[in-house]
Amino acid sequence: MNSLSPTISLAQELVRQPSISPDDAGCQELLGRRLEAAGFTVEQMRFGPVDNFWARRGDVTPVLAFAGHTDVVPTGPLDQWSTDPFSGAIEEGMLKGRGAADMKGGLAAIVTACERFVTLHPQHRGSIALLVTSDEEGAAVEGTCRVIDVLEARGEKIDWCIIGEPTSNQRVADTVKNGRRGSAGGRLTITGKQGHVAYPHLAHNPIHDAASIVNELCNREWDQGNAFFPPTTFQVSNFNSGTGATNVIPGMATVDFNFRHSPESSMESLEEVVRSVCEAHNVNVAIEWEPPGFPFQTLPGTLIDAVTEAVKKISGQEPQLSTDGGTSDGRFIAPTGAQVIELGPLNATIHQINEQVSTDDLDTLSQIYQEVLTTLLA
Repeated sequence: MNSLSPTISLAQELVRQPSISPDDAGCQELLGRRLEAAGFTVEQMRFGPVDNFWARRGDVTPVLAFAGHTDVVPTGPLDQWSTDPFSGAIEEGMLKGRGAADMKGGLAAIVTACERFVTLHPQHRGSIALLVTSDEEGAAVEGTCRVIDVLEARGEKIDWCIIGEPTSNQRVADTVKNGRRGSAGGRLTITGKQGHVAYPHLAHNPIHDAASIVNELCNREWDQGNAFFPPTTFQVSNFNSGTGATNVIPGMATVDFNFRHSPESSMESLEEVVRSVCEAHNVNVAIEWEPPGFPFQTLPGTLIDAVTEAVKKISGQEPQLSTDGGTSDGRFIAPTGAQVIELGPLNATIHQINEQVSTDDLDTLSQIYQEVLTTLLA
């Protein structure tokens, strides 16, 4: 006999699908069936290899949308997992597997909250919507941003948006993200001259150039952040050079880097500093930039008030507002004018071996989502 709650059963079923980005592996079909049965119209939007859908119940404003992703990061070494990462195993009250916390558990809580709400309030005011993609953990160019483009082109607006990303730290719902820093990534390609290590005067080592440039960028204070955002940070994520031989000076080095920046530093200012630092070192370097993710922030108002009161009522605590951590698809939704927050399960094991989430936490989260729906649309 299955004694699992509807939220945990759905989360378990989602975890069992090996949806490594951008492969949805059938997750969205499963979610779509549940939503259609609850009275939603589900619109599939596939761009390239990426599956997305926009589901909506109601055709009037205001629109409360939930957003999330079905794709997950790779598992890492399978022999280091205590259980099969796609088995959806439950042990000692923990649902284990890749995506359990990030963010299939959150999606399950959203869907069951919506199901219960529309059963109790079939004639609710406004509209409920879900925007789901399989391209959040990957390039993020054929996912939420493309769906938003379609919605904007036809004048379909989101008033409030809750993203089910794992935001909690010590207790479920103890932290609500009401903004995120921007993300700016790029690559430095430094060209030198290959040669024998015994004759360095006949060669030019691009690794040495790269080290000098990276050292200056790492030690720079970009800004001090502000009352809402931590300071901008610079990190090197990948470095590649060398022939594999110990006696050869390489001819090229590449450095992949990323900024997580506060609103105190613009994309233009970051690009200018990187360019000037490279020019000051007088080396042969090419700079390529990835499409940026801009910072966003939702100020206290209708959505934050509703979420805060829901958390207090269901969990007995007042959540802290935060803008730290990584980026999210909220960066594509906020520029449309929507109020955007993120609220989801604990983030302690996301992207790690043995990712897991408390089943009790997911049930609590679903109740919180339902309470927000009741406050805003009942």
